[in-house]
Amino acid sequence: MAQDSQTLQGDGISATVVAQGAELVSLQGADGFEFLWQAGPAWRRHSPVLFPIVGRLNGDQLRHRGQSYPMTQHGFARDKPFAWAQSGPRSCTLVLTDDADTRAHYPFAFRLAVTYTLDRRQLGVSFDITNTGEEPMPASIGAHPAFNWPLLPDLAKTDYQLTFAAAEPAPIRRLKDGLLLKTPQPTPVEGNILALSERLFDEDAVILDQPASTSVRYAAGRGPAIEVAWQGFQELGVWSKPGGAPFLCIEPWHGIASPVGFDGDFVDKPGLMLVAPGARRVLSYQIRLL
Repeated sequence: MAQDSQTLQGDGISATVVAQGAELVSLQGADGFEFLWQAGPAWRRHSPVLFPIVGRLNGDQLRHRGQSYPMTQHGFARDKPFAWAQSGPRSCTLVLTDDADTRAHYPFAFRLAVTYTLDRRQLGVSFDITNTGEEPMPASIGAHPAFNWPLLPDLAKTDYQLTFAAAEPAPIRRLKDGLLLKTPQPTPVEGNILALSERLFDEDAVILDQPASTSVRYAAGRGPAIEVAWQGFQELGVWSKPGGAPFLCIEPWHGIASPVGFDGDFVDKPGLMLVAPGARRVLSYQIRLL
């Protein structure tokens, strides 16, 4: 029987990963304190891998060389079983490659390897994308980890804030029906602080499409906290379910939803990476327990 999951053990940290979607499903401190959202009724996922798109395409259709391919929001990787390529006490690698099913949605040959590695109170995650085909491969990839909000049940959601490594004065982007609105909006970040509240997500995700920072800290005045850092990603999404839900997602992305009205070829969609035949792209992020 194929291995369904693995729990990694490190110094002051443990992480559980499942083969389905190569998804992180638990992230705990040494005392067993759970940082990761446990996929309750409000949202049935923990930390999905977004590939080969981030967000939605117009009409949920990918257009390439005169043909249309059905592609739902955030792509198919999160719903596909990955194969275990490497498995050890502190790290594991899971791999997804193209097959007849993926090519019915995304007509490109690829290999996607997701590696989880534990260090001292830190989980590192890398996405290694290889174009195994013979034409340039347009793709996006994103992380979508959801953390409990609040982390401590006796604190209010509004006790928490995001503190960016640098000031973030640039306008943000918002979505309508899952597509990117054309007009940027003033940022809710004051200096390098984003005050958190449920109302912040009334208009869906807060999208920093030109972040100055490559790390952010999620914390209240007391209790456990985390820091998320990233390399190779272009955008950062911050999301909780509109109307209120007990989780907060901090999402490094390379790619973004289609702009409202964009109906062109996928290769021309803004925000994509274009991977040459035989080439690789490696992007990574870390979650540090504080």
